[in-house]
Amino acid sequence: MTIDTTPEAELPETGVPVAETAATLIGTGGEWWRSAVIYQIYPRSFADSDGDGIGDLPGITSRLTALSELGVDAVWLSPFMTSPQHDAGYDVADYCDVDPLFGTLADFDLMLARAHELGIRVIVDLVPNHTSWDHKWFQEALAAPEGSPERDRYMFRDGLGPNGDEMPNNWESVFGGPMWERTTRPDGTPGQWYLHIFDKSQPDLNWENPWVRERFHDILRFWLDRGVDGFRVDVAHGLIKEEGLPDYTPPADAGSMGGGATAGDSLVGLEPGIDAHASDDPPTPPYWAQEGVHEIYRGWHAVLEEYEGDRVLCAEAWVEPLTKLARWVRPDEMQQAFNFTYLSAGWSAPELRAVIDNSIYAFGTVGAPSTWVLSNHDVVRHASRLALGAENLQGAGIGPKSPGLPDPVVGLRRARAATAVMLALPGSAYIYQGEELGLPEVIDLPDSARQDPTWFRTNGEKYGRDGCRVPIPWAAGTPTYGFGPATSTSSWLPQPTDWDDLARASQEGVESSTLELYKRALALRSQNDLGTGELSWLEGYGPEVIAFRVGSVTVIANLGATPVELPVEPHLGDVLLSSEPLTEAALPTDTTVWLRA
Repeated sequence: MTIDTTPEAELPETGVPVAETAATLIGTGGEWWRSAVIYQIYPRSFADSDGDGIGDLPGITSRLTALSELGVDAVWLSPFMTSPQHDAGYDVADYCDVDPLFGTLADFDLMLARAHELGIRVIVDLVPNHTSWDHKWFQEALAAPEGSPERDRYMFRDGLGPNGDEMPNNWESVFGGPMWERTTRPDGTPGQWYLHIFDKSQPDLNWENPWVRERFHDILRFWLDRGVDGFRVDVAHGLIKEEGLPDYTPPADAGSMGGGATAGDSLVGLEPGIDAHASDDPPTPPYWAQEGVHEIYRGWHAVLEEYEGDRVLCAEAWVEPLTKLARWVRPDEMQQAFNFTYLSAGWSAPELRAVIDNSIYAFGTVGAPSTWVLSNHDVVRHASRLALGAENLQGAGIGPKSPGLPDPVVGLRRARAATAVMLALPGSAYIYQGEELGLPEVIDLPDSARQDPTWFRTNGEKYGRDGCRVPIPWAAGTPTYGFGPATSTSSWLPQPTDWDDLARASQEGVESSTLELYKRALALRSQNDLGTGELSWLEGYGPEVIAFRVGSVTVIANLGATPVELPVEPHLGDVLLSSEPLTEAALPTDTTVWLRA
């Protein structure tokens, strides 16, 4: 069968069951990443080996056995490379070394070797859109004259107006404030401006420059030579800007990371700009999703092809509609792209079913599996987000003064049910550290403890992402819940005082715990080959129920307000998994069950 790789491939009408045709488009390749469960480690918040309050690579190594027991196939590490840490490591000063905060290259090699011993693959975060202003490339650019080759590595521009005092255009930073910062010449006079989509400490690279492209091929090879299994590519849709850098004012309800309008009345709305119902391309901001990025990733694909094994590139690309996002994973580009349309879907059965259908179809048209994700280091944890009573913009976070704060009981029930749906879907699933413990967003962080640039650049109008980045708890009864050594008294972000019951050790072996739910779901997913199965919808359960079959497993999720009768009164052996206890032949609200087909 010929796979359509053109940008014009279109989705079916929303809600049309397409699995019986789309599943055949996914392909039959045996690459591990097609069905993998990948666990995101946020290094500074995972495990602290030396007691300085910040997680590190030796800490990760010490906890890999726990991830093996959980049942994941791979880990993705958020940035650990040399950085001044103005944006938690997403401002890289040296792409080929480890920041002393996290350890050394030798520590990385030991961690990688231990992961591979346990059968866990390792994906590292790569940040190609921008560097730190401490990077030697940028320091050389500042020291070089205007118009020099060194300046051409970045997006330097002359200002407007008689004295160049006006910014080159009107673009606004994702973190708030202008997207331009003016330089000062050696003689003290004002100089050119440089572009920074994010913080001013993160100048954007000029990806039209072949020198930049060649350096990143070298960086890819550096880590591939060490044995990494792939790369998660930060802001993969941002590298190329529209020629001429025209003025652009995004819609008031547009998401900071791209896309169009919010998803209607969705309770989530957390990535306005990702619309689960979108079928046409919305207006494209001149700094997002330009066609030229695809040539870059074809070059990266060729570099990975130089190495044995199934290496993977995964795009963080906030792009809609799904047919447009699928262009990132055409056969000669990346292998995966995060499905933010799925993450952004509201707690609604019709909406969720439409997103699942459209995801399988859109990615299938280019021979790629869909990915599924519910939480990460940039969004409100789904144990809180799914119970929010107000829209929450991506990156805005929530805090004590936010509207529509979540009911924690409702949030956890929905999170468990949502996870049980996600882990049954064909394709690859991503888990964010701590979600297997049912961790909620930390809402009551003191203002003095917040560190996200969004908090500072918006003068406290947006709380930012610190609430989902609080270090995770391993054991009860210590000041840092086992995050650090027994002598540790604090962590880089303060942990809540009521997390003893959420600690991993407290949940281990407790049948009703969220940890054991994840372990059972991952084991069943593997045993029943759900990641490589074909999905078919089951009808007759009502509008607020999702019911489907993958292989030998039937999945029924009740997203409505009233219990739903199950097809037959399930015998004990028929129930493989239930996100909440079943007491009779009815499925409670906000509950998912897996049954033998």
